[in-house]
Amino acid sequence: MPGSRPEVGGLVDRYGRMATDLRVSLTDRCNLRCTYCMPAEGLPWLPKSEVLTDDEVARLVGVAVRLLGVTEVRFTGGEPLIRPGLMKIVAAVAALEPRPVISLTTNGIGLDRLAAPLRAAGLDRVNVSLDTLDPERFTALTRRSRLSDVLDGLAGAVAAGLTPVKINSVLMRGVNEGDAPELLRFALAHGYELRFIEQMPLDAQHGWDRSTMVTAEEILAALRAEFTLLPDPVERGGAPAETWLVEGWTAADGRPARVGVIASVTRPFCGDCDRTRLTADGQVRNCLFAMDESDLRAALRGGADDEELARRWRVAMWGKRAGHGIDDPSFLQPVRPMSAIGG
Repeated sequence: MPGSRPEVGGLVDRYGRMATDLRVSLTDRCNLRCTYCMPAEGLPWLPKSEVLTDDEVARLVGVAVRLLGVTEVRFTGGEPLIRPGLMKIVAAVAALEPRPVISLTTNGIGLDRLAAPLRAAGLDRVNVSLDTLDPERFTALTRRSRLSDVLDGLAGAVAAGLTPVKINSVLMRGVNEGDAPELLRFALAHGYELRFIEQMPLDAQHGWDRSTMVTAEEILAALRAEFTLLPDPVERGGAPAETWLVEGWTAADGRPARVGVIASVTRPFCGDCDRTRLTADGQVRNCLFAMDESDLRAALRGGADDEELARRWRVAMWGKRAGHGIDDPSFLQPVRPMSAIGG
């Protein structure tokens, strides 16, 4: 464990973890209303004046890459595809030296139109959220009848070369918990990489209940009833997903097909976490479940130079807790919901 916070170098915390993966929320707004994320009427959105401009986003990402050792940048939301300046931001980040790996997490709506321009701007790959293939269930879950748009977006991402295309799926008890095998069959048939994510306490309604969460063990049991899953020999490292090989299936790149489970609740991986987060209004979050934030927007708009911004970011990350503490009786859900934090 480092003895004191470093004044130079990367984003290290007091437990020796180094953050090299930056998640950047570009907006808190979304064009879906998923039941596990926000109410049907939406949320009070951030005022435009509080949201970082395109140039401010590019500058802060540049500080993270050039001065703080970030090697991967993922754009999130809300829904990042509705950010008007998305292409400009991606192009600016792709022009950085050293160039980070650039990805994007999206609900897929509009991706069929935007995939090729995003690839041309410098985007490397995408993660698309899809919780069911049943049209009625999709509409009930998202409160929008847009399943065909999401499927078109997935196909458009492959056509544009944004591979590997990954699918993120959340299962909920009594809602779509039986959809796991069908989702995996669909992903395998189309060459997508499927990741199941345990539902986390990040909904705007603060209605999360562990008893309604489908656990990693339950997901794996449902998959093993129809597929043979083998241990993945590839080291997991800081990746959030624990993965298995699906016997008899090959991925689009010719390697063995894989399926993953991100068990943030029942199998926390906090000890290997390598992520730092920047919200759409310029706040650093050192953990998805952090109760505190560090304001870079005020410093940036107040005239701070890049070295000062980097110093403040280091301070923010040094205070990261050992773990999220969901299983601790004293756990409190963050005030910000997932849509306002970024995935």
